[in-house]
Amino acid sequence: MKISFQKLFFVIATVFAIFTILVLAKSILIPLSIALLMSFILFPIAKKFDLLGMNKILAGFLSIFGVILIIGGTIFFFLTQIIELSKEFSSFQNKIINAFTDVTVYINNNVSFVENLKKNELVDMIKDRIAESSGSLISKTVNNTTTFFTGIIVTTIFTFLFLIYRDGLTKALIAFTTEDKRERVVKMFKSVQQVGQKYFLGMLLIIILIGLVNSTGLWLIGIDNPFLFGFLGATLSIIPYIGTTIGAIIPVTYAFASHGSLWMAIAVGLLFWSVQMITDNFLTPKIVGNSLKVNALTTILSLIVGASVWGLAGMILFLPFVAMLKVVFEEYDELKPVALLIGNKNYQEKGGGIKFISKWFKKLQR
Repeated sequence: MKISFQKLFFVIATVFAIFTILVLAKSILIPLSIALLMSFILFPIAKKFDLLGMNKILAGFLSIFGVILIIGGTIFFFLTQIIELSKEFSSFQNKIINAFTDVTVYINNNVSFVENLKKNELVDMIKDRIAESSGSLISKTVNNTTTFFTGIIVTTIFTFLFLIYRDGLTKALIAFTTEDKRERVVKMFKSVQQVGQKYFLGMLLIIILIGLVNSTGLWLIGIDNPFLFGFLGATLSIIPYIGTTIGAIIPVTYAFASHGSLWMAIAVGLLFWSVQMITDNFLTPKIVGNSLKVNALTTILSLIVGASVWGLAGMILFLPFVAMLKVVFEEYDELKPVALLIGNKNYQEKGGGIKFISKWFKKLQR
């Protein structure tokens, strides 16, 4: 059995080149990627404005302006709750420190890691460390906030440009193919656009549903600011598998520190755990899974690779882009085995995917 090492080398070199570009150019590629997905979502709205007789500039502006109003109103609503919560930050911080020191001292008394460990000394040491790091923390917060708002402005501009130049960009990309294949390419572009659109609209619906359920549950348990913590956990659920868990840590910690009740913290944890179980097993597969059609292994790999390349943005963006790439790969015979590896079709049809990959591997040996 022979393998074409030349083809294998070119494949590996191409993969390394792609990852190098993704890392070095992430400052421009991240807003471009977000803008592309946003333009997919806003495309039907802009198209309706076109049918009303508006030019593309006005249609694109109104589409983005509507989104800005919705996002701005949501941010303002939750910002008021964050300001109210920040007023209790000092007392909340003291409660967290006291709870942490109590647990540490209890464990040390039973295991004896450090001799003569006293609670007051440990509290003073933690407060000194927090005071020393507060300056750098404020500086990082200012820098991150500036970067965040700059990214929003750049992303908005790119989205606007994608919307007004969508016809020209589509014609330019189609021009790379021969005339007999252009209809097929247009169909492929529409499928890619629908995957991105359905994914983000599905995630938006899931965030709203989870946020309402979380908020109602937290309100019944007796947690302050239930909508803030409920929708925070729901928003983090956009990160596959670990997002809901991360979103649960904050309200669980807040419940334990603010109310001093272990049972209330356990109730909050059980609430988020049950919501996550229902979401992962029923809601997400029905609402989002049908548009992605990506297997679990690919989902986890896209999560890990996205985090290592683009951080949090990569964890959110890589999964829909992998699903869109699968649509592209399915249109080319040479790349269909890759599409089968990414998708879940070869797990549903016994032998079909394996036979096709076997044929493709034989071609690689030539």
